[in-house]
Order: sequence, then C-alpha cells, then structure tokens
Amino acid sequence: MGGVRRRKTEGGRPVSFFWFPIEHLPVIILIMLIAFTVHEFAHAWTAWKFGDDTAYREGRVTLNPLAHLDWIGMLFLVLAGFGWAKPVPVRRSRFKNPRLMSILVTAAGPLSNLLLAFVFLFLIHLLSALNVFDHASIDFLNNLVTFVNYWMAINLALFIFNLIPIPPLDGYRIVEEFLPIRTRIKIQEMGQWITFAFLLIIFIPPLRAVTISPLMSLRGPIWDGMNNILNLIF
Repeated sequence: MGGVRRRKTEGGRPVSFFWFPIEHLPVIILIMLIAFTVHEFAHAWTAWKFGDDTAYREGRVTLNPLAHLDWIGMLFLVLAGFGWAKPVPVRRSRFKNPRLMSILVTAAGPLSNLLLAFVFLFLIHLLSALNVFDHASIDFLNNLVTFVNYWMAINLALFIFNLIPIPPLDGYRIVEEFLPIRTRIKIQEMGQWITFAFLLIIFIPPLRAVTISPLMSLRGPIWDGMNNILNLIF
C-alpha cells in the first residue's frame, strides 16, 4: 500500500480515506487476518472431516492466511468497512447427510468467530483474575483495551454479518437447504441483482443505518452476555 492519503480537514482533524483510524490500522489488519483465516479454515476443516476433501486438496485446511486471503476483499474492508476472503469450495454430494452436514459446514465459519471472541475474552478475564495487569503501565492498558475492543467488534461483526440470509453469505447457504428447488433456482437467477442491491445497502449510509447497523448493534448484548458468564466463573 502506498502513502496514506488524506481528505480535507474536518473540524480541525484530517479525515482519512480509510474506514478505521490510521493509527489503528496495524492492529485492525492483524485481527482481520486472524478472523478471516480462522473463519475459512473452519469451513474447510469441517467439510474435510465430513468426507469432502475438495478444500483439503486445494490447500485450504490450513491456518496460513495466504491460503485464504483475498487482497481486493481485504482492501475493501480497510477502506469501506466491508470485505471478504476466498470462498471455500465445498461439494455437498460427498457428504453422507448432505443437508445436515452442509448446514454444519456453513455454520462453522461464523461460529468460529464467535468462539474466537469468547476464548479471547476468557483469557482476559483469567489474566485479570491472576492480577497480571496490576502493575501494567497506563499506555499498555490503553493499548490492550483498544486491541480487545477491535478483537471483539470484528469477530462479533463477522459472526452476525455472515448469518444474514442473503446470497452469497453463510446465512443464505443455511436457509437454502430448506428452500424448494424452484425457489433456489429463482434466487440463483437473480443472484447478481440481489448481491448488487445488498452492496448498495452496505455502502449507502442511510440504507445501512436502518438495516446493517441495527444488526451490528447486537454485538453489545452478545458481548455483555459473555462477560456475565465469565463473571460467574471468575
């Protein structure tokens, strides 16, 4: 990526072309790489364990980010707050129970991000209970809070966003298993238009504010629920 470009100043502060604060980009990119990699790995690994080795043969059953990274999707995520990784190839005909196993393979991706959020929060609670942070500097604690906030926000966003039942998201792949064949065919025929309309919703702020944003607000209750569970443990 070239030099950082800036827009005109707003309220005395330069506005970046990036969706996120420039100073936080290294942390955000690191978290995104981990979140996307684990998400796609979960799809590939689950499919492999259920009998479909398509993703395995293509080198997707790995935690190497380069195997899953889509550079254009990553760029869009940094610039616009919306992006994607390489889709994992799955042949449902190789499953013993195609419908059930397809649903589980599809759900594995979003659930992996939910698990990442919970496990990381568990570690923070554990370290706090062990008084590890008692003598930490203010700068370290501030940086830790920033990292935790982004880690939770990004992973919970991927969990919620991917469950939206609109193609080509995971949520639609789950719902698709229960749709009549005729309905599936019609949706496939309109696939490009549905995707285009969905992109408009994402990138047009007024539309995003009344559709995607309310869904993203669910991150707060989920995060609070995790904290409540962990507070009972610690």
